[in-house]
Amino acid sequence: MNPSPAIRKVFQGVATRQQMFRMFDRHTQRPNRWESDASSLYAGEWFEIAATEHDYMFEILPPLWIRGSIFAMREYLTGSVTSVFFTLRIDGVIRHFHGYCDLSDRSAVELMRVAIVDRESRPVRSMSRDERLEHIWSSTADDYRGYAGDRWPQSDRGCRTVVLYGGKEGTFLKLLDDLTDEEISAKLPVHLRHLPSAIAA
Repeated sequence: MNPSPAIRKVFQGVATRQQMFRMFDRHTQRPNRWESDASSLYAGEWFEIAATEHDYMFEILPPLWIRGSIFAMREYLTGSVTSVFFTLRIDGVIRHFHGYCDLSDRSAVELMRVAIVDRESRPVRSMSRDERLEHIWSSTADDYRGYAGDRWPQSDRGCRTVVLYGGKEGTFLKLLDDLTDEEISAKLPVHLRHLPSAIAA
């Protein structure tokens, strides 16, 4: 599996309800899904949602806990990782976010809150290379993304792949992490292609 940084934004913009539910399990196609602990795949992922989606999730089940403007879902996704929903005032605007936190780490929720505020308080909209790749993964339909299997070199097996369009050559698979800047740009929606790069996210 691809190692991921501890806290990471996985979708640019405000997710619709359909997008939100898809991103709740971005790694559903992973190999050996039922044979290993996937906590490290999910813990630290976050994205923005609208107020209606935030309220909808609050009303589904009684929360595990509520701390001010933050609540955690009662049902765990995997291990000690569960959904945590944040309502945050950033630059004077109330916004809502979903994140996966490993509640075995007592500092995880606060670290995510700080990371979200820091990331979203930047004066210039920007995306790091990692954020671009995560957005591509989040927004690509399951039929066009997957994981490298037995036909790939041993070192690549289990790494994420996406389908690319090669013109006259047709379609082909490529490792997500190996996409060139041009290929990344082609896979992003038009409104995200020309955002400046960020050194860190």
